[in-house]
Amino acid sequence: MATTSSNSQPSRRFIKRQEVESITGLSCTEIYRRVAAGTFPKQITLGPKSVVWVESEIITWCDDRIAESRSEVA
Repeated sequence: MATTSSNSQPSRRFIKRQEVESITGLSCTEIYRRVAAGTFPKQITLGPKSVVWVESEIITWCDDRIAESRSEVA
């Protein structure tokens, strides 16, 4: 596990699609549609039937959507 201060999370954490759906509010179909379009973080394949996302990439994607909706990004 990554070394961190006592108040922070590890720098990398893998999350499954169901958690990505919960965090983003996107459906499974929409997640894969956006991955294919290059507008959403790409999944990481761990095995033949196992994929995950990097939690920090999903959080950054969400933060970017918030900033865009509030016109904080040019």
